[in-house]
Amino acid sequence: MRQGQMNETEADVVIVGAGPVGLTLAAELRLHGVRALVLERLAEPTGLSKALGLIGRSVDTLDCRGLLGRFHARGAVASPSLLHFSMIPLDAAKVDGLGLRGVFIQQAVTEEILAGIAAERGVPILRGHEVVALDQDDEGVSLHVSGPDGDRRLRARYLVGCDGGSSVVRKQAGIGFPGIPPTFLLRLGDVTLADGLTPPDIPGLRVPLIPLGGGYYRVVVTEPYPDGLDRDAPMPLDELRASIRRVNGADVPVSGARWLSRFTDSSRLAGSYRAGRVLLAGDAAHIHLPAGGPGLNTGLLDAFNLGWKLAAQVQGWASPQLLDTYSAERRAEGERVLLHTRAQGALLGFASNERVTALREVLRQLLQFSEPVRHLVSLMYALDTRYDTGCPHPLAGRWRPDLALTAGAERAAELGRGILVDLTGDGVIARLGSGSLGHRWKDRVDYATAAGPLPPTDGAPVAALLVRPDGYVAWAAAADDLDADGLRHALRTWFGS
Repeated sequence: MRQGQMNETEADVVIVGAGPVGLTLAAELRLHGVRALVLERLAEPTGLSKALGLIGRSVDTLDCRGLLGRFHARGAVASPSLLHFSMIPLDAAKVDGLGLRGVFIQQAVTEEILAGIAAERGVPILRGHEVVALDQDDEGVSLHVSGPDGDRRLRARYLVGCDGGSSVVRKQAGIGFPGIPPTFLLRLGDVTLADGLTPPDIPGLRVPLIPLGGGYYRVVVTEPYPDGLDRDAPMPLDELRASIRRVNGADVPVSGARWLSRFTDSSRLAGSYRAGRVLLAGDAAHIHLPAGGPGLNTGLLDAFNLGWKLAAQVQGWASPQLLDTYSAERRAEGERVLLHTRAQGALLGFASNERVTALREVLRQLLQFSEPVRHLVSLMYALDTRYDTGCPHPLAGRWRPDLALTAGAERAAELGRGILVDLTGDGVIARLGSGSLGHRWKDRVDYATAAGPLPPTDGAPVAALLVRPDGYVAWAAAADDLDADGLRHALRTWFGS
């Protein structure tokens, strides 16, 4: 079967949307042997880039999958000096052990790389296909799809909407999308400057012009939300020029643009990320002010969290509650993203300038100290995420610690397998797992040793840990608390029976 072809079809999972989130999810599902089909309403990629980088835990997850080098080869290491909270600089260099990594790479390139990975894994992508309607039953989801060759019906065991803030999948599934309306409007343009000028040539420039290469610059200007705006009407270049003039206080010699767009500080969060056999990820589940670039990174983490759990459900080895943990874990993270993006929107302060100016100054003073910077950077880029895994150890639910594992264990992470890490130095964990790990979970979990001891987490020592396929710790225990029942309960919870 050629890529892009599938019979009238049955797929394990249909994904709607071939953006970065949909492509990542499709690649993850294929990694676990699940038949995934991607539907995309656009006939071709736009080549345009809303996001300009990857930063935070999504970078670490790509690294775990052995994919980060592909992004480094096409981008540049992001500078910590670019970090800000509502345009108040965040000096991450003053925070020891933060572990924040980033790649400055345009979204169009990110999509191209992810599409290549999906193609390598045999994912069919049907472009020019739009979902018109859907209905689900106890066995699966039926889709009415409009494509270049007319209408067709598709059938899947599960459906995932990665189709953006106006998600057809979310609406058809009846999932609510509560939130708050916009208070200001942001106009974006990828523009050229007249007569070969560069930003240093423009006196008194007060709006940032970010170089994108090829003579193009990204400009974003923010103003109060205007009455009577038709959001669906195309934005002419003169509208952007006028907005730049008002914000900058003078004209900027913009000569042309390859992309113009409007967006707002409206923020919404899906009432649930799951309705039966229909799930949501990325902007279909959460929209917000793109302050600090959290949207793409949050969406990629949605995909990595969902991929292995949905694969386990399809393959029949998941515990009854495993797929439900996707909505519980990722919706809580969506709430945290809305928390900091709404706060940043309020600090832009078009409504009470003097009060907001005072608040910004107090915050600027606080951000001269390392701990407030640590807190905000960790919140914005998911460095402090902790899922409720049911294990009381302070390391459980957090991102896996940086350990030098035995040969082959990192390959297990690249393949999306779990890893049971033994830090005891005398094989205690191997003996605890004998007769269970060696047989019941050997196709899902690899055993590894690492040089210990690991520094205590919140004062609690660590002798062993079980790492989930998405890189988060499912279970951990100190030497005094090691017992076979606790380990086997964690294995059954996260890796089936």
